[in-house]
Amino acid sequence: MIRLIFLLPLLMFAAWFWFLQSQGLSMQQGKKGFIYIAIFNLAIGVLLAGIIWLTQR
Repeated sequence: MIRLIFLLPLLMFAAWFWFLQSQGLSMQQGKKGFIYIAIFNLAIGVLLAGIIWLTQR
């Protein structure tokens, strides 16, 4: 399961894009959501990298 973790941001971006399209909103109007998704996924990546680093000492 952990090997598929890279799919999380792709699925989240796709879901947000689909939501914007279904509501008739533009990409520009949903830019803040894309930024929040990117920050969230970056934080998850840093957390997991830190856990791996700590457990390999």
